[in-house]
Amino acid sequence: MKDFFLRIRERIAQPQEAEDDFQEVSDEYVELNAAPTKEDRAKVKVRPFVMEEFEDIKEILDVLREGSTIALVNIRPLKDKDLVELKRAVSKLRKTCEAIDGDIAGFGEDYVVAVPYFARIHRNSIVE
Repeated sequence: MKDFFLRIRERIAQPQEAEDDFQEVSDEYVELNAAPTKEDRAKVKVRPFVMEEFEDIKEILDVLREGSTIALVNIRPLKDKDLVELKRAVSKLRKTCEAIDGDIAGFGEDYVVAVPYFARIHRNSIVE
């Protein structure tokens, strides 16, 4: 009978010791940085481009496909050089914007603005 009570006492004492260990551990804690820092958050870039020839379109399309860059494209040099190549480049840019669910619009006579899926370009509608 004495052995029986000793075994019960040991079993009862073990959880209490474990509880004491838990209290000691809970006094010491490890801080986790769960919130993303300012640098960790994705940022939107507004990046200027100059299109001097048709091959310059490749870099613009690549950054638009990445999805975090708004492209401001100066088309004046290509416009002065070759109007057919300009139309071809703008057409390719427009098709890519449609494919990525982006938007594209002319900005003045010398610029084209292309944005990825998360942005839309405001257009003034003229009502007469």
